[in-house]
Amino acid sequence: MAINTLQYSQQFQTVLDAQLLAGATSAFMEANAGQVKYDGGDTVYIPEINMQGLAKYDRDEGFNQGSVTLKFNPYKMTQDRGRTFQLDSMDVNETNFVSTAGTVMGEFQRTQVIPEIDAYRYSKVAALATAENKVTTGFTPAVATILEKLEAEITEIQDVVGEEEGLIIVMSTKLRTILNNADKFNRYLNVAEFKNGAVNTTVKAFNDIPILGVPSARMKTAYVFNDGKTANQKEGGFKVDTGAKDINWIIMPQRAPVAVSKTDKVRVFTPELNQKADAWKIDYRKYHDLWIPKNRFAAIRVNTGA
Repeated sequence: MAINTLQYSQQFQTVLDAQLLAGATSAFMEANAGQVKYDGGDTVYIPEINMQGLAKYDRDEGFNQGSVTLKFNPYKMTQDRGRTFQLDSMDVNETNFVSTAGTVMGEFQRTQVIPEIDAYRYSKVAALATAENKVTTGFTPAVATILEKLEAEITEIQDVVGEEEGLIIVMSTKLRTILNNADKFNRYLNVAEFKNGAVNTTVKAFNDIPILGVPSARMKTAYVFNDGKTANQKEGGFKVDTGAKDINWIIMPQRAPVAVSKTDKVRVFTPELNQKADAWKIDYRKYHDLWIPKNRFAAIRVNTGA
């Protein structure tokens, strides 16, 4: 089988027949990358501060000594992903714009990279929350129960951190439909401005907490990220792990998840520079990961299905 399969035609349009997919929904997490200390390599350092509370002031002895600790905790980058493609020089000439390097890689990023990044990040949040006992499992949402459950979990968070913390609800799109049909939901419904990466949008909100809808295929607790070499993994990309559960929703502060991308690089080599073939060679690499500092789990709840 050929490395690339391109259909030829005497006439063609210049607009690619692109798949219709949701864009990146987790871009807001990258805005938190400025919180970390990064000097290169595979380790990111996230600061943590701990201090003691007030003590009694003594008019003879003065202040009781307190302590404050600022340390940078190391976190390892684990997701080093990439692909290389070749487009025969004759293919590029015959199919013109549709198979140019920029168009092909733009479609690759949109249909392959973005869904994988979203899926990894949400599953990682679920895994970290599970380790900190911040997950409700076995909940099957229904019109009669979803509103009460969602409100209860928000209240648990706000009872600890207050109502000023900027929360976000990341919810499976399928569940959002159930929520819309819940009794009395309109009483809590409003709209809110939400900044997702570089994009400002208006979304539905629950008591002023933005609800970010995510395709359900990206909202699972575990995935297999194919290595591209092993049998049954040569297609690359990702798939749902056999033991995965549905993630109904994630409630968390917008500043809690720290998503870092070291590289998001595309390299294009012309047929003249490509030593292996008379073809355009295109390399794509993305090195990334996500973490949540330990002190922020008090404000996080993940709800999963059975």
